[in-house]
Amino acid sequence: MTSTPSPLDPEIAARLKRSPEGLLPAIAQQYDTGEVLMLGWMDDEALHRTLTTGRCTYWSRSRREYWVKGDTSGHFQWVKSVALDCDADTVLVKVDQVGAACHTGARTCFDADVLLEDGGPDGSAADQ
Repeated sequence: MTSTPSPLDPEIAARLKRSPEGLLPAIAQQYDTGEVLMLGWMDDEALHRTLTTGRCTYWSRSRREYWVKGDTSGHFQWVKSVALDCDADTVLVKVDQVGAACHTGARTCFDADVLLEDGGPDGSAADQ
């Protein structure tokens, strides 16, 4: 992450509740179907780039660098909207996903290991 001040709007920056590492989880969701695609991490600079370029920029915790979704894979995320959750500690980015969202080549990172489906153990909907 960069140590120089970010051009992120100071009003937005002041609201964010970041991890001790300065990061926010960023959920990418297909804008027209609601399909949850992936979770990445953003700092102020990555969020600023996402808001201003129309493409999702994330902070790679393993590589310790910024990455723009699709630059190497061709599987772009075109930003449709960006929202903070009620606690300002998570970002929801609605995107138009081109190709796979997951680094494994799957459409979504959440379809390979389903732990529970169609409600509770008896098949009924979970309590609301």
